[in-house]
Amino acid sequence: MSEKGSKSGDDSVTPIIVKRKGKGGHAGHHGGAWKIAYADFVTAMMAFFLLMWLLGSTTKGDLNGIAEYFNTPLSTALTGGSRSGSATSVLEGGALALQNSKPGEANSGAGAKSSRDQVSILTNSAKRNAQLADDAKRLTELKSKLESLIEQNPKLNAFKSQIKLDITSEGLRIQIIDAQNRPMFNSGSSVLEPYTKDILDPIGLVLNDVPNHVSIAGHTDSQAYSGGQGAYSNWELSAERANAARRELVTGGMEDKKVLAVRGLADALPLMQNDPAAPGNRRISIIVLNKQTEEAFFRDGGRTDISNADQVASAVVAPSVAPAPVLSPASAAAGGLAIKVLPANPSTLPGVAK
Repeated sequence: MSEKGSKSGDDSVTPIIVKRKGKGGHAGHHGGAWKIAYADFVTAMMAFFLLMWLLGSTTKGDLNGIAEYFNTPLSTALTGGSRSGSATSVLEGGALALQNSKPGEANSGAGAKSSRDQVSILTNSAKRNAQLADDAKRLTELKSKLESLIEQNPKLNAFKSQIKLDITSEGLRIQIIDAQNRPMFNSGSSVLEPYTKDILDPIGLVLNDVPNHVSIAGHTDSQAYSGGQGAYSNWELSAERANAARRELVTGGMEDKKVLAVRGLADALPLMQNDPAAPGNRRISIIVLNKQTEEAFFRDGGRTDISNADQVASAVVAPSVAPAPVLSPASAAAGGLAIKVLPANPSTLPGVAK
């Protein structure tokens, strides 16, 4: 009985069934790879529209420069040719500078530079003209101020006939001229008379009103200084009188640094050319130099000479012997350059007996 009961219990046990589901055909082939492809597509479209926007906002000249860069740089760099544009680069070749690009032009750099140079020249010229105009106006105003001073100052007004003011190519010239009965110096002396000091002192003070430098020159008449050939002459006397005038101007209040030159011109520039011996030729000239004269003085180092050997050779009268150029005192006094060529052998000159 017990054996039968156990067998019937074993036959009633429920069997275990395992089912396997098959994979879907569509999902199995793709998975998540489509997302990567879509992202690439979106990125490409974004880049494309960005390129379209850049091309639409770029000028035609810039587009020409970009096109030229992609057409020529590699071949030009490999063959060692010159750049096709004005842009700087380590490699030879390359496109033109975009800032200089214009439709139909490969390189407008030279034209732009030329235009800038012309503008610079015109600007500098305008500034220069304005400076010269201001300088001329300043000297004219100084002349008017001195004329008013002469009228208002009793000491100056007493000698107004001996004070002459005029504008020359060098600047404002102030001349204090001797009179027969009122000389500035005693005959043959470089000591100022007291009334001459009364003239120079107020003038020296007014000259400080302008920044211009001054040049002082002494003049004599044609009467030779007694003493003989080679001794003390009108050249020394005129120079000492000019320096005496300088000292008195400084004493009167003029700044010493304003003086640029002190010269003795003797009788080289007579005021009365028809009468070189007249007392009116004895005078002191004070020139308030204009800007051009000052610049020429400093540019030439205060001297005039010839440094070009060809110019010297062309001025030689007798080229057989190298001549020595000598400045003529009279011509140098006039402010110009005059050269006397003295040959080593005077007999080589025409008209000189050998």
